[in-house]
Amino acid sequence: MTKVYIDGQSGTTGLQIYERIGERNDLELLRIDEDKRHDKEERRKYLNAADIVFLCLPDDGAREAVSLIENPDVRVIDASTAHRTADGWTYGFPELSPENREAIRNSRRVANPGCHATGIIAGAAPLVKLGIMKPDYPLTCFSLTGYSGGGKKMIKTYENEPDDKLHSPGIYGLNQNHKHLPEISKIAGLEFPPVFLPVVDDYYKGMAGTIMLQNRLLNGTPSAAEIRDILADYYKDEHFVRVAEYEEKPSTIYAAGLAGTNMLVIHVCGNDERTSVTSLFDNLGKGASGAAVQNMNIMLGLDEKIGLE
Repeated sequence: MTKVYIDGQSGTTGLQIYERIGERNDLELLRIDEDKRHDKEERRKYLNAADIVFLCLPDDGAREAVSLIENPDVRVIDASTAHRTADGWTYGFPELSPENREAIRNSRRVANPGCHATGIIAGAAPLVKLGIMKPDYPLTCFSLTGYSGGGKKMIKTYENEPDDKLHSPGIYGLNQNHKHLPEISKIAGLEFPPVFLPVVDDYYKGMAGTIMLQNRLLNGTPSAAEIRDILADYYKDEHFVRVAEYEEKPSTIYAAGLAGTNMLVIHVCGNDERTSVTSLFDNLGKGASGAAVQNMNIMLGLDEKIGLE
């Protein structure tokens, strides 16, 4: 059986990965003793004994973990921000292109996408790749998330330390230096980082990442309905990413609409002049642990849906 080790097994993403693979009979999960999970030498043993390692750590911890791996056969999926734009690492968003999926399949180092980045890239990258959005387009976007995206500390704050202000949406990343901006720019093919605001609200999980477009600035000045059809064709062969039908009078999109799944559904709304492209998904699913398990399945040559439905 494939030996799997989760470094950072007690964090939110680590626990979610374990939940998705813990009962599988094709994997052997290596479990470090809880009191030794910060012991460097003990971690080194587990990191080098595994076939696949998930890194569910802060950025510096992920970099340290990689430095401890001496076994050239160990394959790594890093859920942190540390390696998403690093040389030698494959970006773990298989739906971006057949070439990207094949690169994941053959890679020994895969960087799992950021949650907010997943939603923005899903809408923007195809439009840039197809020449509809110019690389220097002045993109504006925002992304709604449940509080689980902030990890254990934020979960505790929302659930155990009641504060009236937490019952309303919280806009953050106000200095325009959010940690997901470098990967959004690089993977989407943008010459300049977008203006981006993340928003956290009082619900556990679910995410809606939206890009907003002025159609007159796009090549061919496509309407919202035409942009919908372009994206639908781009993702037509994908299982976990699909595009909703265009509606002249769209209903409200709720950010928790796909919580508990590994699906990402793109909703294109607007008219001939202005368009919004919203990616709806679970920040703990396709935005984190679900994506990590999907990448593992691809790297092992398995059906990528195993353990995710």
